[in-house]
Amino acid sequence: MKRIYDTLSRRLSKITTCTYSTSFSMGIKLLNKRFHYPIYSIYGFVRLADEIVDSFHEYDKEVLLQKFKEDTYDAIERGISLNPILNSFQEVVRTYEIDLQLVEQFLKSMEMDLSEISYDQRGFEEYILGSAEVVGLMCLYVFTEGDHDKYATLKEPAMRLGSAFQKINFLRDIRADYLNLGRSYFPNLDFNKFSEEDKKHIEQDIEADFKAALEGIKRLPVGARMGVYTAYVYYLRLFKKIRGVRPERILDERIRVPNWQKLLLTMRCMVTARLGMY
Repeated sequence: MKRIYDTLSRRLSKITTCTYSTSFSMGIKLLNKRFHYPIYSIYGFVRLADEIVDSFHEYDKEVLLQKFKEDTYDAIERGISLNPILNSFQEVVRTYEIDLQLVEQFLKSMEMDLSEISYDQRGFEEYILGSAEVVGLMCLYVFTEGDHDKYATLKEPAMRLGSAFQKINFLRDIRADYLNLGRSYFPNLDFNKFSEEDKKHIEQDIEADFKAALEGIKRLPVGARMGVYTAYVYYLRLFKKIRGVRPERILDERIRVPNWQKLLLTMRCMVTARLGMY
């Protein structure tokens, strides 16, 4: 029965999420149970595409990504895929009627990562939209469960949260992206001359995104609020660590939050959310 295969597919999406991201997997656990597998499935899909462009250096990435793209649309159209991650993802897309333009925009951003590139402001905004903001919107389709008015009011904050997360990832991963992959995401920035002023300008932009995102988190459906707030707090902690170091250190090492600190933050988030003290 396909039901057994669908269950296996969802479990593999969960394993993928937990293997690649402790932050998101811990945040997902604090969502209402009905949201667990849909969000695992979205993350699994996103992670698989990202791995193609970031990790499979010994293979033809362009061919792999094109095949992945074709398989994604085929899975959504047919309602099944022999790739368990795509099978799990198509189920979510079809169940929650996720706009296929979001899927297209995400895959387009992955295609942009196939080339070594330095972005101008327009390219930067397009990449942020596809790689992060639309992922937040896919999750919002799940959280709002067909309530189009609720989706419309929370759309902008969801995009801003995705934007903040991605920009922090860019700061954290500058060394790997710039030196190893030849990518320079932030526009008009020379990392050979990365200054305190450059860093502060980026941080101010992230702070504005965080502020806008928090207002949306407060208005999320109750079943989604605590999990999303926890992910927000994780990234806010990482952002504060990055903000506290000099530019040259970011170029020398990958700043991270230890798992024990994440556990403490999780407990604090649970108390904060239950008391409504955002």
